Parts: sequence; structure tokens; C-alpha cells
Amino acid sequence: MARTESNMLPLGTTAPDFYLLDTLDNTKKSLQDLRGINGTLVFFICNHCPFVIHINSELAQLAKDYISKGINCIAISSNDIVNYPQDRPELMKQNAIDNDFIFPYLYDETQNVAKAYDAACTPDFFLFNNQLKLVYTGQLDDSRPGNNIPVTGKDIRTALNALVKNETISTNQKPSMGCGIKWK
Repeated sequence: MARTESNMLPLGTTAPDFYLLDTLDNTKKSLQDLRGINGTLVFFICNHCPFVIHINSELAQLAKDYISKGINCIAISSNDIVNYPQDRPELMKQNAIDNDFIFPYLYDETQNVAKAYDAACTPDFFLFNNQLKLVYTGQLDDSRPGNNIPVTGKDIRTALNALVKNETISTNQKPSMGCGIKWK
């Protein structure tokens, strides 16, 4: 398992827009269509990465816990499906169903969206406020496959809770770590 850290897009960056295929309903959706009233959590994931598989249940729970608080979640896969066919859109849909994802799982075929977000790994997290300004880019928590630390979502939940309460989010943010995005 190759370990790649996130690039840490500068805080305050405006969320790059996109228009991508939602693999769940086979329609194209934009950031404007999917953004939350109070904030938007965009995360880059894929089907096969052990780091993502390790946290899938927490990703599903995050959405269930925060959508009702006005924070929408959006998952994007940007991997090269020629060399990584397990990340094909039809398998993304099945993965979303199997993991009870209640958020859109978008396919970034050109990889332009991953480049616009400066995404580097799966998972890679970007939390934007209601004005689509980046307020958090960091890890879910300290858990990694095999390190015996439970998956809690502590770091991202701290940022989400602060955003919901309109409190200051610490700028001391630890990079996410996972498999590198599979570039074409």
C-alpha cells in the first residue's frame, strides 16, 4: 500500500466548480446543485483503496449525521479506470449501495476536478463553508489500516461541528493519507 499525503489546498480557497456524472442515478450534477446550506464536504475516494475501504462506514455515518445540519457530502472518484477497472462507474454505484452512501458518488473521467482541488490521495477531504470557502483540509482521524486505532472521524467531526456552530476552525490541520490518485 503506497502512502501519499494530501497537498493541503490553502484555506480560504473557493471550491472549484464541476459538472460530473453521479454514478447512482446516471445524471450529471454540479457543485451548485449539490452544495449544502451551511457547508459542503467534498472528498476524493475510490473503490479499491485499502485506506478508503477502512473508513467507508464512517463516511456513510458522517453524511447521516451532518446532512440534517445543512452540510452536504459529495464523493468523487478520479482514478484511471483503464488501469484500475475496479473503479469503473458501474462498480462505484454498487460500492455506494453496498456501503449505504446517501451522498452522490461522482466520476471525474477527465481528472480535471481532482487537479482543480489539488487532490493527491484517497481519501482526500475538503470542507467548505456556506460561501464555498475552504475551512478544513485534512485527515478524517488518526486511524489507518493495520494501526489498531479505531475509526472515529474525530478530526473532520471537530471541524464539522465548529462549522455548524459558526465557531472558529483550527488552522492546525493534519494532512490526510492514503493511496495516490491513479493518474492517466
